[in-house]
Amino acid sequence: MSLLENLSNIHKRICHAAMRAGRDPSEVKLLAVTKTISPDIIKEAIELGVRLIGENRVQEAREKIEFLRGQIPDTVQWHMIGHLQKNKVRAAVGLFDMIQSVDSPELARRIDRVASEMGKIQPVLVQVKLSEEVTKHGVETDRVFDLLEEIRGLKNLELQGLMTIPPFFEDPEKARPYFRGLREIKEEAEVRGFSLPELSMGMTGDFEVAIEEGSTMVRIGTAIFGRRHYR
Repeated sequence: MSLLENLSNIHKRICHAAMRAGRDPSEVKLLAVTKTISPDIIKEAIELGVRLIGENRVQEAREKIEFLRGQIPDTVQWHMIGHLQKNKVRAAVGLFDMIQSVDSPELARRIDRVASEMGKIQPVLVQVKLSEEVTKHGVETDRVFDLLEEIRGLKNLELQGLMTIPPFFEDPEKARPYFRGLREIKEEAEVRGFSLPELSMGMTGDFEVAIEEGSTMVRIGTAIFGRRHYR
């Protein structure tokens, strides 16, 4: 299938999942995950209407952003969705419209300090670890609210919501408890006075379940671009 057909199919699936949950489909944003995808293909996706681009690595993102500068609309936003090492913070703040993977007070403070030096308010999401997988990053659930409080006190961070990556399951229904868990954390945080409009959750294999559980942003790679070709 072509890129146009893939995007059309995904938008239909997003719409149907939202309607099943009694939600307005316009509440759900599509973020295209472009790890290993060439700038030319990213540009084609943007020409077909994609406006949110997610990258996992700072250096790879820098190369693509610099290549595409002047060729794509200013309305395109670049999101950091991979684990952010502290020594990459300065580059990340300079490149990304949103950092979705804030998972510690130390990282939050460093991003805030760099953003202050750059005269920027940096939108962020807190990445929450809901599984026992040692390879997954994110703040543990018993420390989420402490991290939210920390970020609330940082003048150059704009806290916009939460993100999570559940374990991979062949059956997407098995991911539902993880998505529900993140939504419940969001609801508890809002009771405590936080405004968290964004829930970034759901990928190619499970995004419809994530939407049913309240996702406002799904991160799709394979269903748009096909299997990745690693360099």
